[in-house]
Amino acid sequence: METQENVCSRFGVIGEAPAAGEKLGIALATVGKLPINGLRIRLDGTCGWFIWAGGDASTDPNFYQALHVEHIADFLPSVVPYLSLPPGYRFQIADGYEDVWFDSTLLSEK
Repeated sequence: METQENVCSRFGVIGEAPAAGEKLGIALATVGKLPINGLRIRLDGTCGWFIWAGGDASTDPNFYQALHVEHIADFLPSVVPYLSLPPGYRFQIADGYEDVWFDSTLLSEK
């Protein structure tokens, strides 16, 4: 499996690995669907990652569940290499498919 450092290097960014014990948001009800999507924002008290699979993310406040970053590999091991991408990055992956891009709107103050 590719490392977080390799992914950051491929996309020319300085990695910001989540700290041990930090939480991310995961839509557990979507696990098993494709593609797998992730976006990272700056959010105090978490690592900023929100992960879901399938189509568009829901706006339902119960769509995501909190999960310690160390446990994401138990549910979606294929996302682990992307977790050091800094805030403002998105990814979409599926079998043999990868798209990673910077989305400045993720860093905008709401």
